[in-house]
Amino acid sequence: MRLVKLIANLGYGSRKEIQQAIRHGWVTDREGNALKADAKTAHEDILFDDEPLDPAIGMVLLLNKPLGYTCSIKDQGKLVYDLLPDRYRVRKPVLSTIGRLDKETSGALLFTDDGALLHRVISPKAEVPKIYEAELDRPLNGSEAAVFASGELMLENEHKPLKPAELDVIDDTHVRLTLHEGRYHQVRRMFAAIGNHVNTLQRTQIGKLDLTGVAEGEWKMLSESDVAKVFG
Repeated sequence: MRLVKLIANLGYGSRKEIQQAIRHGWVTDREGNALKADAKTAHEDILFDDEPLDPAIGMVLLLNKPLGYTCSIKDQGKLVYDLLPDRYRVRKPVLSTIGRLDKETSGALLFTDDGALLHRVISPKAEVPKIYEAELDRPLNGSEAAVFASGELMLENEHKPLKPAELDVIDDTHVRLTLHEGRYHQVRRMFAAIGNHVNTLQRTQIGKLDLTGVAEGEWKMLSESDVAKVFG
């Protein structure tokens, strides 16, 4: 891929803007030598304004999503993309969330531009476990764990029961719930189905990947070993 197209696809600017950056000598190799538009330099050795280029296709990010942000670029108000560098919003291929968290749910949210990886994570066959911590409106009655683990719980307006889920009790109104599928507003609807209400909800873990070292509103680029944790 030509240098201009490569850098433009990473979101650093239009092709015209990248051509101008090359003419001004802002695109260099690691030794500081200005690169021409037809340079054959390896991706990892190219600098833009003295900084290494973002990764090519296959980039994976983990965001610790705060409350009040939505995942769809079609929504109004604050978007999760507002927490990332502006150029990430215009990368080609597009940088997409792997699944979603609603506006009132915080915690672990993955992004990638690798379509195969995205579908691998969200595939029902993968059954990637996702762990949530919830604060409930009313104390537990003691039957919830058995109901959720039964594989027989049916949500309103659905015709297929939920897969078994594991409930760990933190205290009377705080729980940790592990899901192996991802239906619309699933945690909230599960508790509604048994007569309770979720006041606060955070996703703390995807597979074995947790939020260690990632403060609320912050994000990090994942390594191959990090991504492997998603699958166990």
